[in-house]
Amino acid sequence: MQTLGLPFLLFWLVWGHSCALGGKVNKHKPWIETSYHGVITENMDTVLLDPPLVALDKDAPVPFAGEICAFKIYGQDAPFEAVVLNRTSGEGVLRASGPVDCEIQKEYTFIIQAYDCGAGPSGADWKKSHKAVVHIQVDDVNEFCPVFREPLYKASVTEGKIYDSILQVEAWDQDCSPQYSQICNYEIVTAGTPFAIDRNGNIRNTERLSYDKQQSYMIMVTAFDCGQKRAKEDVAVHIDVKPVCKPGWQGWNKRVDYEPGTGSRQLFPKMHLETCGGPLSGVKAMVELQTNHIGKGCDRETYSEKSLQKLCGAASGSTDLLPAPSPSTNWTASLLTDSGRDSDLIYRFDGRQAANVPDHVVPQNLTDQFTIATWMKHGPSPGLRAEKETLLCNSDKTEMNRHHYSLYVHNCRLVFLLRRDFTQVDTFRPAEFHWKLEQICDKEWHYYVINVEFPAVTLFVDGVTYEPYLVTDDWPIHSSKIDTQLTVGACWQGGEVATPRFTQYFHGSLSGLTIRPGRIETQKVISCLQACKEGLDINSLESLAKDIKFHFNPAQSVLVVDGEDVDSINTAMTKVSYINSRQFPTAGLRRLHITTTVQCFGEDTCLSIPDIKAVVMVLPPSEPRITISGSNRLVRPAGDLRAPLGVAPFKDINVAPRRPGVMEVMHNLDYCDVLVIGDELNPERESLEIHHSALLGKHLDATNSTSGISIYGVDSMAHYEQALRQVRYRNWRPATLSERKFRLTCSELNGRYTSNEFNLEVSVLHHSAPVEHVNHMAAQPQYMRPVHHPLMIHTLNSHMSAATVVIVVCIAALVVIVVIGVYRIHATHQEGSREDEDGGKEPEEDWDNSALTITVNPMEVKEEGQEQEEEEEEEEEQVGGMTSTESDNSDEDEEEEEEDEREKVKERMQKGKLEWDSSSVTY
Repeated sequence: MQTLGLPFLLFWLVWGHSCALGGKVNKHKPWIETSYHGVITENMDTVLLDPPLVALDKDAPVPFAGEICAFKIYGQDAPFEAVVLNRTSGEGVLRASGPVDCEIQKEYTFIIQAYDCGAGPSGADWKKSHKAVVHIQVDDVNEFCPVFREPLYKASVTEGKIYDSILQVEAWDQDCSPQYSQICNYEIVTAGTPFAIDRNGNIRNTERLSYDKQQSYMIMVTAFDCGQKRAKEDVAVHIDVKPVCKPGWQGWNKRVDYEPGTGSRQLFPKMHLETCGGPLSGVKAMVELQTNHIGKGCDRETYSEKSLQKLCGAASGSTDLLPAPSPSTNWTASLLTDSGRDSDLIYRFDGRQAANVPDHVVPQNLTDQFTIATWMKHGPSPGLRAEKETLLCNSDKTEMNRHHYSLYVHNCRLVFLLRRDFTQVDTFRPAEFHWKLEQICDKEWHYYVINVEFPAVTLFVDGVTYEPYLVTDDWPIHSSKIDTQLTVGACWQGGEVATPRFTQYFHGSLSGLTIRPGRIETQKVISCLQACKEGLDINSLESLAKDIKFHFNPAQSVLVVDGEDVDSINTAMTKVSYINSRQFPTAGLRRLHITTTVQCFGEDTCLSIPDIKAVVMVLPPSEPRITISGSNRLVRPAGDLRAPLGVAPFKDINVAPRRPGVMEVMHNLDYCDVLVIGDELNPERESLEIHHSALLGKHLDATNSTSGISIYGVDSMAHYEQALRQVRYRNWRPATLSERKFRLTCSELNGRYTSNEFNLEVSVLHHSAPVEHVNHMAAQPQYMRPVHHPLMIHTLNSHMSAATVVIVVCIAALVVIVVIGVYRIHATHQEGSREDEDGGKEPEEDWDNSALTITVNPMEVKEEGQEQEEEEEEEEEQVGGMTSTESDNSDEDEEEEEEDEREKVKERMQKGKLEWDSSSVTY
């Protein structure tokens, strides 16, 4: 029982006093509040009243007279009843006597009275209280789901328009309360549709619809009441798209697949421009092929720098300042590499890496003519006042801090510094050359070439010439005995500081950084070195209308077509093609973007033509399998190894692709290595070499060492096969030799594809104990000493030939004198051997050719007599391991280039020797 307050206490005190004085038994009637407010949740029976239902009687504590026996309700069929809980305290409760449904009736009002128990047990003389008003509110329960008023909604729109409202859907809810009967939200259930709906049910399109893309849409919509109860059934909305004539290109595909090796592929064979009948005076269309994400900006050849230079006819003598890390080129080992696809080596500089180039690698005298070339990708420098970012720097190694020459970027400007010595010039001369170009900071790959013809300096970017916008002069540097240090990625500060360190770090990516002293590169070679192997093309130019004008950018990635007649433009656009001349192009997407401008008579522009975005999907090429086959064992008499030409171990070798449908002539190799297995060659008794004449007319060079021989250069498999067949092995002291093992491997695309390992064993057949003359060894030339030019065979000189004849005669005479009987037996044995040898003067015809797959070209086989005459003529002309003509044409640059190549070959061979038991070789 709740506290009733001070009035009730006073009431009980007065009532108690009156009882003490005496009076009637049931003198007073019960007392209740004058009004009550209650709340009941629908489908429940408990009513919460305020204030609580309590009746008081002043006759208390007199039995019966002071007790409450009942509460009675008076109203129009009110479904409630009041029950006394405690007669003494007068507490009661109000509850529903039947179903209470908010949807039928939201509230009730009725009268309630309290009755005491009368004067005695019979209930006689009972009294009732005054009438109190009771107001009951029914609380709603969210028991109903929203329901749409229509089973299906339909609407239609015109393509190309954005609507605020296409149509309105409407749902309702049977719940009685605003919270549960109102619809608070609508939602489109169908995913990926170009439509949206607001909270009032209005459906709109979020993008311009196209009849060609889709003629109709069927979307499902649901509704939620404010209690987040979802509609039991979604409603379907059908929207039709009506076509309308709108200007634009039609009949084109978003994706065009390109099969490698298929040449030129039309991009838009059925495309035409819809102008809706309006008169036009001109149309200009620009087709852009976006290839920035492929390699260094597009699909280019991925051969090594030296191979590319040889292909493009570049001058020899260049020095690679960023070679692949190896034991002989270890200064790049600490740099960050970002090896791209197709064996493309990229160095990434983050402002903390740099490399000092060893002194023996650095060109000592650049002269007045030299070339610096590199691939560079660079973005804007951080900060308002950016520091210099050095690509290449030649500075004092100690004591002072003078920069002799450097190439750096500063505030998106490329600067080349060249300080001459007083010994070269003693006047105020140009020293700094500045270029300001967008390419320097566009975060894309570009090919930079600086041609120096002092005092003139020219910059080529992607094959285009740029003159410096600013040239500053300076005094020459005083000569000194201080050594210089060439650095890549920063500048070396060896003097004027407590601790020598790198400064002016570079931020960006570099690849193929080379320097070539003594010569400058031609624009034709520069264009070849950076040329893209993919681009746009136009088929059947002769069939284009006369009013059509078109032009390409240098990279053929942008094509502009201009004409007056729409039909002529349509014909021209159907002939736009994509071509990729790489044999094994980089697979993936190339994006196409077409922008169109239309002119009308008397107006600049009259129609808006939407841009076209499509893609060319270059499919993955079928990877080749380079197969080397032939006999794996060669058995030869010891005399053949001692012969002037020795033996040709790979005379019947066959190098071929194993790729159906591709002609052999399409394949280009870039090197083949012949590795010696087991002990290295002993230059005092044996050699493995190739005659220079075998390389004439081919893009090939060769270098050798005691580990073997390497033939390198980008050339066809047929040329490599011809060259390998001319490799000669000689051993002028084969007495202790029983066999020699070799392994041959070839590479395509700079190691991207490699051949199988072809193992060959040369076995020596000893008929009798060899008799060697003491002068035989002394007469042999030192074939395996380091050379600086492609190796050539050294034939025996005339004195050597005479000594050999004398030895043969003496041995024959000695055998005849010893004993006639033994001689006959021995002669019979020798007769069989001579028949084998004389059957074909070329020693190679004794091969075990059971596994041979091709025949030798008869044109390549010379008569022995003719061959010997040519060898004698060549012998007279050879000077220090080369012909006199070659000796006159050689220079120090070529020697350095050959030395670098030999170092790389030696490393490949050393690696190959360690991996003799492996199933494959990785370069």
